[in-house]
Amino acid sequence: MKLGIYHGAALVLAGSLAAAGALAQTAGDPPPAAPSASLNLPANPRFLTPDDPNLRKATAIVNGTVITRTEVDHRMAIIRMAAGGQIPPEEEPRLRQQVLRNLVDEVLQIQAAEQADIKITKTEVDQYFSRYAQAQFKMTPDQMAKFLRSNGASPETLKRQIHGEMAWARLQSRKIEPFVNISEDEVQAVIERLNAAKGTQEFKVSEIFLSATPETAAEARANADRIVQQLRGGASFLAYARQFSEATTAATGGDLGWVRAAQLPDALGAAVQAMPVGSISEPIAIPGGFSIIQVADTRQVLTADPRDAVLSLKQITVRFAPGSPRNVVEEKVQSLQRAVQTMGGCGGAEAAAAAIGGEVVTNDQVKVRELPPTLQQPLLALGLGQATPAFGSADDRVSVLVMCGRDDPDPVGNVSFERIYNELAENRVNQRARRFLRDLRRDAVVDYR
Repeated sequence: MKLGIYHGAALVLAGSLAAAGALAQTAGDPPPAAPSASLNLPANPRFLTPDDPNLRKATAIVNGTVITRTEVDHRMAIIRMAAGGQIPPEEEPRLRQQVLRNLVDEVLQIQAAEQADIKITKTEVDQYFSRYAQAQFKMTPDQMAKFLRSNGASPETLKRQIHGEMAWARLQSRKIEPFVNISEDEVQAVIERLNAAKGTQEFKVSEIFLSATPETAAEARANADRIVQQLRGGASFLAYARQFSEATTAATGGDLGWVRAAQLPDALGAAVQAMPVGSISEPIAIPGGFSIIQVADTRQVLTADPRDAVLSLKQITVRFAPGSPRNVVEEKVQSLQRAVQTMGGCGGAEAAAAAIGGEVVTNDQVKVRELPPTLQQPLLALGLGQATPAFGSADDRVSVLVMCGRDDPDPVGNVSFERIYNELAENRVNQRARRFLRDLRRDAVVDYR
């Protein structure tokens, strides 16, 4: 199973069948029945005590393990960082409740792993923390710890999250993965469906799933609305997915991978087809709760996309001193444009940059799809040795990109037996893991303080 902290998911501080999270919410979980169908509830229940059953206090004891107010505060600090430093005061109580629920789940996962004699050592967690700090932030562990503390969080809260994810992943590998069987016929059937769907559209989707019962639907919808508001205000989708999503994709920042609309629940499938790339949906009601989705990209099934090309580029940049007069800036931009027109291709980039006081950066592995959308088509239209128009800011610097090489994608996309097998297996593991966690919650003794 994937661990989201290191494998590409920049935690707040930071494919075709990979729709594991959304499918897990439907394939293994039928819509909840009305409460009166099984609980025999009165039509108009009256509480016999003044206590509000929806109130959850700041700390909890989960099967004997204490969750402190400080731990909740530190997780809230991470969310605050993801939201750009601000959380509306009216949202604080609900967010704290959600954080506390997530910490309860984390404790249950660690306890279940320990009961299975799975031990995560301090050395393992420290090594993971160090790799994460270096890979994501180019920091040493000490620098990372200082950074967290300066923002009201702590290295301990991040290490606890690492511990929980490692423990849960190992528990799944022992208790769930060995018992998941995928037949050759299943894999071949998927491959046949993909071949039949060649040329249809796929979407790169991420999700945040909040579970709900009929009794809690209104509260869950309100929480989802607030999350959407924060995301559209600039908060990190990856971070919010990690902190709030109740799908098993939370550990990887909610990433569902590349999916076709038909692979998603009907409501989600209809939404992704209508959403522009980069947009975030309203909360969408699906069986079991609400989903918030983001469409990061689109492509066509088994069809080569020019944006999958890998480019070799040189970037020539000219910088300006703060407050440079407009005529000085314009002259430097014109000098840059003249230089790239006469430099004779990539081989002359360094000399051309030196002549105008510029600098050159080379990158031989630039994926077009990963570049800003406004640069993708201009670059794909270039021949070898040609450059883009100048771009940047008159207050800082302007640059051009020079095309030095291009490796185009294969004419037809690749569907391997191994890839489809792995995706089917991961989907099934995720479904069972969600059921496992649901059972842990049901059997837990949680004392809110």
